[in-house]
Amino acid sequence: MNHRARAAVGLLGIGLLLIAKAEVHASEETTIAAVLDSFHAAASRADGGTYFALFAPDGVFIGTDATERWTVPEFKEYAKTYFDAGHGWTYVPQSRHITVESGERPRVAWFDELLNNQDFGVTRGTGVLMKIKGEWKVEQYSLSLPIPNAAIHQISKEIKATDQANKKAP
Repeated sequence: MNHRARAAVGLLGIGLLLIAKAEVHASEETTIAAVLDSFHAAASRADGGTYFALFAPDGVFIGTDATERWTVPEFKEYAKTYFDAGHGWTYVPQSRHITVESGERPRVAWFDELLNNQDFGVTRGTGVLMKIKGEWKVEQYSLSLPIPNAAIHQISKEIKATDQANKKAP
């Protein structure tokens, strides 16, 4: 085999390796999307068992209020009253971006998604998933309300006023 033929075979091998890695990542993205879809569906059904099983043991949920940073046990306690009464929360994914750690055996992925909620309209979820014992688990989920730039000054005034009122309350 001449020099050019060996180089072509080498390039072909690299190309096939890159395609294989891309397929692994596409498969992982599909699996992660299914985990996130299950996460939202379980919350909507008030299925606490399924919902919390999708979190990593040391997972964190960050809510829309500045005071809302919950470990899994804290969030379970908060959600228990709602879930036990059959009341969940429904956030329907509208779009989602998933990035998977590069490499042959990715263990970390992060995402952002736009969701629709009947009460709040458009919301945004962002977070990190970790692959633990072969399963993708939510390590961190953060829910926020994306504020249009045209409304940010008015909304920030309302937030400041609420913060001041809360500081004055007994």
